[in-house]
Amino acid sequence: MNVTQAERFILGLLAQQLPQHLFYHGLHHTLDVVNAADWLAKEEGIKDEEALELLKTAALFHDCGFMYTYLNHEEAGCEVAEQCLPTFGYSPEQIAKICGMIRATKVPQQPQNHLEEMLCDADLDYLGRPGFESISETLHQELLAWHFMKPEDNWTQKQIDFLQEHHYWTQTALAQRQPAKQEQLRLLIQQQSTSTEP
Repeated sequence: MNVTQAERFILGLLAQQLPQHLFYHGLHHTLDVVNAADWLAKEEGIKDEEALELLKTAALFHDCGFMYTYLNHEEAGCEVAEQCLPTFGYSPEQIAKICGMIRATKVPQQPQNHLEEMLCDADLDYLGRPGFESISETLHQELLAWHFMKPEDNWTQKQIDFLQEHHYWTQTALAQRQPAKQEQLRLLIQQQSTSTEP
């Protein structure tokens, strides 16, 4: 399993083939998720080298399906992983674990094991971090550009709904991201109530 070669391959492909108007799901998001997954794995005490390499690979490939489709991009990403990863020495069993992690990130998230929980939390790490407002605005602009939202839609309410439905899975994210996420939710609810006052 040559993670370095797989990383070089997929980052090069993403840089060339991701659509330009992925303001949120661009290459920067993939790199952010790789960093967040690495941080979570350390905090969660993961020492197993293979598990760490599988998690990193899944983080690198988790949104590569956006090269081909917006809806159901997780399945498209698994197809890319299944086609490409054998070239870099990944076994069918390892690829199955990676695809399990990628599929788990589909909202609503449904992770089935610790590795899947870590990738899910890494994928939405920004919900409980400084910079939430600016990052969420890039998602807003992306949804408008792809016509999944209309300019007159209530973005604040959509964020409130999403934050209320979302929950973190790992002990680390619950301890270190959940409190800030709850504060973001409180501020959004306050903002929404102010904007709807007569």
